[in-house]
Formats: sequence, C-alpha cells, structure tokens
Amino acid sequence: QVQLVESGGGLVQAGGSLRLSCAASGRTFSGDRMGWFRQAPGKEREFVAAISWSGANTYYADSVKGRFTVSRDNAKNTVYLRMNSLKPEDTAVYYCAARFNLGALPDYWGQGTQVTVSS
Repeated sequence: QVQLVESGGGLVQAGGSLRLSCAASGRTFSGDRMGWFRQAPGKEREFVAAISWSGANTYYADSVKGRFTVSRDNAKNTVYLRMNSLKPEDTAVYYCAARFNLGALPDYWGQGTQVTVSS
C-alpha cells in the first residue's frame, strides 16, 4: 500500500518559517516528480511547488517564489518544503503529491497537514 505522510505543519506568526516533510512508503518515487499543493478554506486546491526526480529542476507558484524551497532525499524517499517569510494568505492544508506532470493531477496524494499563519 502506497502512503505519503506529511509532517511539520502548525501555527506560526507572519514572517516565520516552517519545514514540511513528506515520507513515502510502499514504493519508491526516485524516478518521479514530487511536490506540494495546498487548499485554503473555500478555495480550490492549488499547485505550490514541484521537484524533478533528480532534484535538478524545481518549479514554484508565483505566490511562493522566493519564499518557499522544495527539496528531496531519494535515499529516504522523502520530499521537503521549506517555507520562509510566511504570510496569513499561506494558511491552508498542504498536501504532498507524487508522480505527476505539471498542470495535471498527481497519481498519489498525502492526507494533508494544516499550516496556519497568524497576523
């Protein structure tokens, strides 16, 4: 059974930082793109960041570019999202995702972790 398990969410003040982790089990994703999406209350789920299988290429939504950094450790089958200079509008449930083309829905999703940024 394939699982993506996120951790690292929580409550932080505006301007603060958090690092999300997503550990995959059940299969290796070392050959697949992985990344993060988020869904704020009353809004559709949106793309946040993605990283190629080798880590050589990264992609970001304009809203997080320069503040968020996606990385991965294929030996640990884990992807990370470092979030700096957080804003209240970053408040959302953050979902790990694996095996997808940009602009398409992933084949695999995590259960989500809540990030709340207070002003």
